[in-house]
Amino acid sequence: MNEDLARAQMSARLGEARQLREAKALARARRISRQAERAAQQARLALARAL
Repeated sequence: MNEDLARAQMSARLGEARQLREAKALARARRISRQAERAAQQARLALARAL
């Protein structure tokens, strides 16, 4: 009984850790994407000014 409870708790903690990692990775990807969009917009503006 205690072993089953410990196994269930371990599984729950591993699931929480996985979700946290995925959330952090998603946030990082969104931040990088926003930076890339800003850089592309600045490049477009610079090109438009140069023409």
